[in-house]
Amino acid sequence: MRIVVARENGEFFDYPLQPAGRTGNFFTPIEKSELIKLPRGATLVLIPGSKALGFDKKGELRKTEYLAVAALLPQGYTRLFLPAYIKENAERLPLFGYTAVVAYRGELYAAAAKTDDEFRWAPENYDLPELNAKIKEAKALFPENRLVRHLENCAVNYRCFTAQNLFYRRWEGGIPVSPACNARCLGCISLQPADCCPSPQERIKFVPSIDEVASLMTYHLTGAGREGIVSFGQGCEGEPSLQAGLIARAIMETRREVKSGTININTNGGNFPGLKEIIDAGVDSLRVSIISAREEIYESYYQPVNYNLEQVKRTIKYAKEKDKFVALNYLVFPGLSDTEEEYDALKYLLRECRPDMVQFRNLNIDPDYLGTGIVFPSKPFGLQNLILRLKADFPGLILGNYSRPVNREENTT
Repeated sequence: MRIVVARENGEFFDYPLQPAGRTGNFFTPIEKSELIKLPRGATLVLIPGSKALGFDKKGELRKTEYLAVAALLPQGYTRLFLPAYIKENAERLPLFGYTAVVAYRGELYAAAAKTDDEFRWAPENYDLPELNAKIKEAKALFPENRLVRHLENCAVNYRCFTAQNLFYRRWEGGIPVSPACNARCLGCISLQPADCCPSPQERIKFVPSIDEVASLMTYHLTGAGREGIVSFGQGCEGEPSLQAGLIARAIMETRREVKSGTININTNGGNFPGLKEIIDAGVDSLRVSIISAREEIYESYYQPVNYNLEQVKRTIKYAKEKDKFVALNYLVFPGLSDTEEEYDALKYLLRECRPDMVQFRNLNIDPDYLGTGIVFPSKPFGLQNLILRLKADFPGLILGNYSRPVNREENTT
């Protein structure tokens, strides 16, 4: 096995040092058992201003004169190690999930694990030739609906899969509603301070009407059937529950027209009064974002406004009391999530709140920037072992990466 490096012109090649991965603030050898062949849909990127690192035959860490190379994984895969490099400038990296890459017997490998069936999110199922025709069809049906124009931009220019799904009328389609947020996440992908890196997506600038939302919900769910999901809380918006009244009314109007499919909300879980209103209105599932079950880490990353981790737990407990399907959207990061301190806190939260699922989400952020706001614990035991521990300690817990359709008949009393 060898490390993969690149020249400034983008030419990449293997280099005769043994692979090193970063976990927290540590550099460690990468074993063959911690690698998978580079998945379809993965993208290779250079780390600008970096010098790639690797181990020599004596086990000493060595610096090269070349740029480090990283992989950006498609959905369905969980990163195990960050790429190993040192930066020679202070420029912050864009908000992506950088994964270590290794060359082995003439092929490229990633330090990752497959943690879900990626079929519905496989790149070949998107950017299909009929997309433009599907968008025109929706624009003709809803000529005054501002959401259609917003989602057209997401589907075409940002290649957002949930936006495309809404036009294809299949699987999980996203509907953004909230320009505002009650958190200031270090890795927010839709709004960053001017002195930070650019956001990968542009946040929605308007609050849609109830009719704009309900009409698209009905459009998607009638086309997608039982496997269809409508999700609030997209990458191009803030916290959806800040528009709780709008969402609650739209849910009730939609359910008068269509009974099939799942209505889901992706949320930080902190706005309990708003989320209670949405739960009571008939939302089927919640995906609650969390980076840590420890208050100090949680607050350092989310920088919440007018809520705390206890409010998030209260939301999850109430949703479970109302028989809703709840998934944790667990932002995992090598060297943070896979430590004894974190795992002990996570176990306590899982036993206290009893969510149905943990969805692993590779945290998209510059590793060095995250380290300025969070102190990494010592002695990580590995994300691969985190997955194995969760399987052993919580055999009924669903582990994966994607939201699932909910059988509404089974959850209706």
